[in-house]
Amino acid sequence: MTDVELSRLPESLRGRILVTGAGVSGIGIAGMLHDLGLDVVVAEDNETSRHRLIEILDVDVVGTEQARAALGDYSIVVTSPGWRPDSPVLVDAASRGLEVIGDVELAWRLDRTGVFGVPRTWLAVTGTNGKTTTTAMLAAMMKQGGFNAVAVGNIGVPVSAALTSRDRVDVMVAELSSFQLHWAPTLVPDAGLVLNLAEDHIDWHGSFRDYALAKTRVLTAPVAVIGADDSYLVDLTTELGLSGLIGFTLAEPGPRQLGVVDGQLVDNAFGAELPLAPADSINPSGPAGVLDALAAAAVARSQGVSPEDIARALAAFEVSGHRGQIVAEDRRVEFIDNSKATNPHAADTALAGKDSVIWIVGGQLKGADIADLVATHAHRIKAALVLGADRAEIVTAVEHHAPDAIVRVTDSTDPVEAMEELVNHAFGFAEPGDCVLLAPAAASLDMYKGMGQRGDIFAEAVLSTIEGQKEK
Repeated sequence: MTDVELSRLPESLRGRILVTGAGVSGIGIAGMLHDLGLDVVVAEDNETSRHRLIEILDVDVVGTEQARAALGDYSIVVTSPGWRPDSPVLVDAASRGLEVIGDVELAWRLDRTGVFGVPRTWLAVTGTNGKTTTTAMLAAMMKQGGFNAVAVGNIGVPVSAALTSRDRVDVMVAELSSFQLHWAPTLVPDAGLVLNLAEDHIDWHGSFRDYALAKTRVLTAPVAVIGADDSYLVDLTTELGLSGLIGFTLAEPGPRQLGVVDGQLVDNAFGAELPLAPADSINPSGPAGVLDALAAAAVARSQGVSPEDIARALAAFEVSGHRGQIVAEDRRVEFIDNSKATNPHAADTALAGKDSVIWIVGGQLKGADIADLVATHAHRIKAALVLGADRAEIVTAVEHHAPDAIVRVTDSTDPVEAMEELVNHAFGFAEPGDCVLLAPAAASLDMYKGMGQRGDIFAEAVLSTIEGQKEK
């Protein structure tokens, strides 16, 4: 880095920088800082992660206790987003007056100071559910509108990789988690979107309110968009004194809103009831898909994308994996993979609109309460097939709030065996008109490598069972 480029850096990044964590995010952070010629030390206790980092980068690696003992040597701490605020090294750093920031905040500061050329446009997408689909939709709309845009963050490419790419990106459509936003105190995107808020990651943040407040950080943007049908989100933004918000709703839109009129997505915020696209053509189908499309369209319209380009982008859009795909239809029974429904709020959307559901549910609830979800959908739950670490809590909720539902539980902790057992039960109960729905309302890491593997194993079990029946 030249002296001129170095002069653009914030003062805190010119000294020795401590990066906590040597996972994917930590390696990306350390690699970007190292490539800029900065003085980087990585703190990591896991031996496998330490060795992997050393093979990739020529940087110093220390244990967390060693890092804690030498905090006076550092000018700032950049943490991997998954590190909890109560991690001892981060607590100690903060108590010494050291600033602790995350990967997104670091990228934001470097971009805004011109280290990588003219600053990019940042469009930030967050919320409890629908982030990935909305981010992908928005990136497609921006590209269709002629912008050099890419989806980054928790979808697409890492933010650091997009900034350092030889092929310049002008618009960063960033899916951001509550963890990333917690560690991003000065981030002010050009447009910020909060889709919805529901209990999630309470074990990490400490309370639902703290989780929600982390999400609302994106609403400091000049263009701020919220889900107008989410009463908690609306009340919270009112309490925070946020004004000038753009809303999106499944109802007919009021002023400064996008909504639905006579089966059409309509913009009443950046135009006067401008039609955008037919609601029944949105993929994924159903209320969740329509809301995601409205949210993405609100941000795209704020950046000047035309209604015609939004319509073209939505017409070509295909939902990504494990977000409501019909993996099979057999004897008028649908089998749907919504493994991405990793909390009760997401499962609520997945269950809505189905008349008779054989529900595969369970995993790690992460402190969320599932009772309200079961009570809301008790009339449509024909059977609950339960697996995972918090299965006892789920069974209790079903027995109390949906007493007419058939309940089957697997105690197996083998990921394939457990899913195959529940799928076999599902085929035994299913009748024409039923929907066998994988919408676990819980995280997957108690048994699976991730929600993708959980969905894949479900689909494989369904398809192999159907094939086996054909051969009989």
